[in-house]
This record gives sequence, C-alpha cells and structure tokens, in this order.
Amino acid sequence: MRILVTNDDGIHAPGLEVCVEIARALSDDVWVVAPEFDQSGVSHSLSLNDPLRLREIDPRRFAVKGTPTDCVIMGVRHILADKGPDLVLSGVNRGSNVAEDVTYSGTIAGAIEGTILGVPSIALSQSYGAETRQQPHWETALRHGPDLIRRVLEAGIPRDVLVNVNFPDRAPEAITGVAVASQGKRDQEWIRIDPRHDGRGNPYFWIAFARGPRPAPTGGTDLGALAAGRITVTPLRIDLTDEPFMTRLADVLG
Repeated sequence: MRILVTNDDGIHAPGLEVCVEIARALSDDVWVVAPEFDQSGVSHSLSLNDPLRLREIDPRRFAVKGTPTDCVIMGVRHILADKGPDLVLSGVNRGSNVAEDVTYSGTIAGAIEGTILGVPSIALSQSYGAETRQQPHWETALRHGPDLIRRVLEAGIPRDVLVNVNFPDRAPEAITGVAVASQGKRDQEWIRIDPRHDGRGNPYFWIAFARGPRPAPTGGTDLGALAAGRITVTPLRIDLTDEPFMTRLADVLG
C-alpha cells in the first residue's frame, strides 16, 4: 500500500512526524508532501494565482509553498504520477477538528482533496487542553492510530466519503473507546472580536473566543464523544447537497 501523508501545520510540525510513524506501521511505501509553512485554517483553498514551489527535503519527502490542497494535488498528479497513492493520511493535526472545525480545517481539506481525486482519505487530529497545549498527547494518536485505520480500511471507505478521526486529550491508556459519531455544533456566541492598537495607534483585530465554562456537548456527536475520552470517527460526504430542502425548492420553484 502506497501512502501519501500531508498536513496543514507545516513540514516541520511534530504531528506530521507522528502521522509518518502511523503510516509506516501500515506500509513501507510512505511519501510526505506537506506545506512549507503553517497553513492552519486555510480550509480547501487552492493556489491559482501563485506558482507552486516544490522542495525535496529527503527521498520521499517534499515541501510545497502552498496549501494542503496544493500538496495533495502535487503528490497525486506530479510526484506520484506514475503510481498514485492507495491512501491519503492528513495530520496529525495539533488540536481537534470537530463540529464546525471541519469547514475551516486545512487538515480536513487534505483529506477532501484526496477523496476528490479518488483516493481513500483519512484526517487525523490530536486534541489538547490548557495543560497539554504545548505538548499534546501525541502518543495517543500513535498508539491507537494504526489499528483504527486498518479497521476503517477493512470496512471500506465509500467513494466521495472521507473519514475524520479525533483523538482525545488523554494518555493512550485513558482512552475509553471509539465512537462513530455525527458532526456536532458549537454555540457560536463564543466567537468574539478582540480590538487592539499597534505601536502607531492604528487599529487591528483578532478573532478570539470568550473564556469561561461552556455548555456540555450534545451526546452522540463528535464533541460529546471527545469530551468523554473516546476516539471519534465521523464519515463526511463531499456532496453537500441538502436533499430535503432541494425537494421543497423543486416544489416551489419547479
């Protein structure tokens, strides 16, 4: 099995090395194509107005001055054009990618692009908390990742579906199980704009999140399962069509 590994935290991110180790537990044919710089939050953006600069770091390891989407396209259509990958692993992201995160995440985007190109793809993220922010439990993803991926592949990933996996902010032995969960939804009232001024008195702004206790996550979702110490597995479809509303619109507009 040929595996293409990418991420959105950049070519030097520790989570990328964890993802490579997970991939090597599954195959000895592992290739890395990752962004030259941190691309967190770029979602499924594609470089159309700038050239892509490709740098070979080591055999089977490349950096691209571009987005995770660019990296997967370069990997599949250029670097591995002779024999494409059988699996794309995107991550391991530093921080969870659950609920609305999936619409912003470059990690998810790497798996989206692999799926669009017809390659089974899995996004991997390691959650952290206030105490583990600087040193997430990478060993949790490393220990549980390979077997989980094997089981997902044995089940067979349908075409046009990617799999989003999140590891809890816990040591490997403290994991309470695996939850196949739906995508959750956060209370967006927590998003704030933090206005500031630079040294010259000019205004600038940060997107921030309010501090304090938050409502308990809903059971059955990726948010709830992750909070309960379970590894979350969420299948995501490329097709975003809302069929019930499409049917209603057809009745109104047809």
